[in-house]
Amino acid sequence: MANPLLRFSAPVIGLRLPSGKMVSVQRCFSQFELWHGTPIQDTYGGKAVLRWKGEPLFAELVILRLLQAEGWEGVWIDTYRRKFRQFVPPHSCSLPEHAQAFLDRANVGRKWAAGCPDVLAWGEGQYLFVEAKRKGKDRIRKTQLVWLESALNSVLPLESFLIFEWRVLDAKL
Repeated sequence: MANPLLRFSAPVIGLRLPSGKMVSVQRCFSQFELWHGTPIQDTYGGKAVLRWKGEPLFAELVILRLLQAEGWEGVWIDTYRRKFRQFVPPHSCSLPEHAQAFLDRANVGRKWAAGCPDVLAWGEGQYLFVEAKRKGKDRIRKTQLVWLESALNSVLPLESFLIFEWRVLDAKL
């Protein structure tokens, strides 16, 4: 099952892992419109609320919708509130057993590991971790590099991780 996000492909990005090893990570880019409808109640202190097919969503959930449209399943890993989500809060869900087992291996047994990517998706026996980054406002943190190196050393092939950069189409934000 091909990675459907690669249609948004951007040049790979080189990341230096804590060990000093350099890796080239797949990167995607897209632009999204802001939501101008009825405000949602919980914006996590001001996260951008985006419009996706008439629905107010955070970037992590827009990325999930892109994957779902291509037959993948998945969740936003909301490490801040320690929930798995497929919709904006307060909705939460649980992972299927196989996805939970894969996440546990990638997190090396640390539940809610610091640095864990935003989206976990799966389809036809493949797994994909996606880190959402708002272009010009967000960057890879040290905890994310530590997580990536640990996951690469335990269970994750490099092709199963990508960075999805996004920006707001209609604002100066």
